[in-house]
Amino acid sequence: MKFSRAAVMEALGDGLLSFPITDFDKEGRFDADSYRRRLEWFISHDISAVFVAGGTGEFFNLSLDEYRDVVRVAVETVAGRLPVIASSGLSVASGRAFAKAAEEAGADGILLMPPYLTECPQEGLVEYARAICDWTDLNVIYYNRGNGVLDAGSVRALADSCPNLIGLKDGKGDIQALNKIIKTIGDRLVYVGGVPTAEIFAEAYLAIGVNTYSSAVFNFVPDMAVKFYRELRAGNAELVKRITSDFFIPFVDLRDRKPGYAVSLIKAGAEIIGRPAGSVRAPLVMPTPEERSRLEKLVGIAQQL
Repeated sequence: MKFSRAAVMEALGDGLLSFPITDFDKEGRFDADSYRRRLEWFISHDISAVFVAGGTGEFFNLSLDEYRDVVRVAVETVAGRLPVIASSGLSVASGRAFAKAAEEAGADGILLMPPYLTECPQEGLVEYARAICDWTDLNVIYYNRGNGVLDAGSVRALADSCPNLIGLKDGKGDIQALNKIIKTIGDRLVYVGGVPTAEIFAEAYLAIGVNTYSSAVFNFVPDMAVKFYRELRAGNAELVKRITSDFFIPFVDLRDRKPGYAVSLIKAGAEIIGRPAGSVRAPLVMPTPEERSRLEKLVGIAQQL
């Protein structure tokens, strides 16, 4: 861990956050060399933190040994230039194992994913998160998504009992619920937008004080992603509207064609621009040729914006 808690919170609170895909070779194995090149390319752009082995990076499809390699390569490659956040979760036991691996690799924090499968009561979710937070010295960002959504009272309880909980990433898109959490907890935590294709929510996030979000499309249209974020923060409503209308709305329409396309389209986009990372792993599937063609047109549009 190279960054102080305050420095990580500052990075997460102001700046575009990148979530790289994970590189696989033709046999579906982790490709460390390709991943290094991808990360060097990522951090050559104006971003404030790198989240590795996240949702876009197929955390849910990585073995613990693969995960160790991914985080190790990321920490070595980024080399202290930006905070590196890895993922953790699934169960208390696995969450602790992933957190330990991230800590040993030198990560600056973990994004705590929801527990696996089962529906959960609020007090159970708080205990799940607390049990993992208490196991590690790393900074923890809780991912409020899926079957792991905490309400404002539960977020407060978790923040009160876990000093290393530094942030909440919203994966639900319920602006009313998120605003209630922000107004209840205040600046004790940093808040990150994290719905799939978060740019489509960016204006609503900003209105309630959420200044940063995870950009998956940065993987294949980084210049446009950075421009959109910069102009959003500058209050350039006209350009934000044009980019949203010309690129993000058609992209979301394409993404919504099939579950999992929030990841699959990103890998297809990376291949289109000449930075392939292999295919997604089952249960995800790659886009059809017709969908890929539509994505190619959107890439062309993005490059002109």
